[in-house]
Order: sequence, then structure tokens, then C-alpha cells
Amino acid sequence: MIEIQEYLDEDGSSAFAEWFGALDTQAALKVTTYIARLETGNTSALKSLGKGLWECRIHWGPGLRVYLGRDGNTLVILFGGGTKRRQSKDIEKAMADWASYKKRKKER
Repeated sequence: MIEIQEYLDEDGSSAFAEWFGALDTQAALKVTTYIARLETGNTSALKSLGKGLWECRIHWGPGLRVYLGRDGNTLVILFGGGTKRRQSKDIEKAMADWASYKKRKKER
């Protein structure tokens, strides 16, 4: 089993929760299904973006994307999501969030 957590900004907000909350029912179901598969260890839809950041590509509708990082062997941090159209900006934000996560963890 892989433990899944959402990344929280310093103010406690979650970009993933905001994005997920705006999805329509079918898209939310697709994302939920993938996250359930990820929890059981199925990482087949992941693509490395480098520096420990990963992209889950869900081939449905506008090409859903979920951005995550793996902390150790058991923890996956969800940074946000998007579509293929906004992919570059979404990756930039996820990279910045991943760097912030690692920095804050080191400071603890």
C-alpha cells in the first residue's frame, strides 16, 4: 500500500483540492479511480518529470494530469492537477511546490 497525502501550502491551502473540486463528476471519478490504483501500488500511468516529481497521465477528455512527488517508499504527495493544455504552467507550479515541500521538511 502507498500512503497518499495532499500537499498543503504554507497557508494550509491545497491546490489539488481546489482543482479536484472544480472537476465534473466523470472527470472526478477518473481521478479518484487512478488514486485508488496508485494506493494499491499500480504506478503504470506515471511519467517522471525529473527531480522526484511525477505526472500521472489520464487519457480521458482533455487529457487529465495529476502531479505528485514520492517521499520515501510509501508517501505520495499530490500537488495539483490540470489538463494537457495547461501542462507547462502546471508543471512549473508543481516543481515549485515540490521544492517548497522538501525545504520545509528539511527545516523541521
